Amino acid sequence: MTKNNQKLNIVFFGTPEFSVKILEKMKESGFSPALIITTPNKPKGRNLVLTPPPTKIWAEKNNIPVLQPTKLKDLEFLTKMNQTNWDLFVVASYGKIIPKEILDMPKHQTINVHPSLLPRLRGASPMQSAIITEEKTGMTIMLMDVEMDHGDILMQKELEIDVWPIKIDILENLLAEIGGEMLVETIPLWVEGKIKPQPQDHEKATYIEKINKEETLIDLKESPEKNYRKILALQNFKPYFFTERNGKKMRIIIKDARLENGELKITRVIPEGKKEMDYQDFLRG
Repeated sequence: MTKNNQKLNIVFFGTPEFSVKILEKMKESGFSPALIITTPNKPKGRNLVLTPPPTKIWAEKNNIPVLQPTKLKDLEFLTKMNQTNWDLFVVASYGKIIPKEILDMPKHQTINVHPSLLPRLRGASPMQSAIITEEKTGMTIMLMDVEMDHGDILMQKELEIDVWPIKIDILENLLAEIGGEMLVETIPLWVEGKIKPQPQDHEKATYIEKINKEETLIDLKESPEKNYRKILALQNFKPYFFTERNGKKMRIIIKDARLENGELKITRVIPEGKKEMDYQDFLRG
């Protein structure tokens, strides 16, 4: 709630589990959105069953209306959005570019929960890229403009952690926790005019692309530390290498590994056509 105890009319844009964790923090703090906008249902699994995104499932459990526009510039969608006077839009891992006419709709603009220390790691996969290339990371709450992760910063915090690098699922949970806390701290301060937006130093910006399939192939001849970081970062993309068994090329998914005295030690794998096993057991045949 804001100082005058009036409920804010908030729209939340988000899609994966990361977004759900942010929504939980908003709910706990009395900032539940009036509407959730997420991406359309997608076919999943071997049978390609149409599956709703995690934020839609959360919205339905919490009796919050959901819209899943295919295109944000769709006239019917824009008309529907313009029928309400919104106070604030919040974006957390939505997955689509949001046009200016939507960003400018709410009274207090649109703010984004971004999992990196902007201006570093602007783009599609900041958490994976942080594990692969950075020595630290954190969260930024920023105002959105039409450029990619380019807007003024409202709040920023570095992740305090003893062990680095870490697995992607652990990093996602930590950053979602911090991001949710920062967001609910930012909302009332921003709405009441108590935060002065700070422009980013655009000359220090770095950009990252979406993870592609080629990146998930681990070349065991490369640097052990580089491979270890990739294995930690790309778990959701199933990092793998090829080996030969009985004269045939075999794909091996790496489930776990460690770095020991500068050497990469693979510990758990899923060989092609088999269940997860200890890597030493696989080597023994």
